[in-house]
Amino acid sequence: MRTLNDYFIPFKITDVSTAGQVYVPVPDGGKIVKVITALNGAIGTADAVLTLKIGGTAVTGGTVTIATASSAAGDVDSCVPTAANQVLEDDTIEIETNGASSNAISVDGVIIVRR
Repeated sequence: MRTLNDYFIPFKITDVSTAGQVYVPVPDGGKIVKVITALNGAIGTADAVLTLKIGGTAVTGGTVTIATASSAAGDVDSCVPTAANQVLEDDTIEIETNGASSNAISVDGVIIVRR
């Protein structure tokens, strides 16, 4: 359940199948309570795994797995971080892609932070 103390940080990964990082700026402090993504096409070969990090440290429970099996545009995946998920104002959240999948498909997502 969302509260009035939640705010939302959108992000886009241009090619989820290429290994790399996307850095998302944090406008206000709080705790990451959920990450949700939407796939914009089918991926192949293997699952695409997104790992959230703060200051180089992986967020516990902060991994989104986008399954290759039956993947299609509009597929939604999410995670609910449980620890190491506190961000400060003007921090960045790193989203690392494992590059295991194939097909140059973009992913849109939202990070939900609770103040």
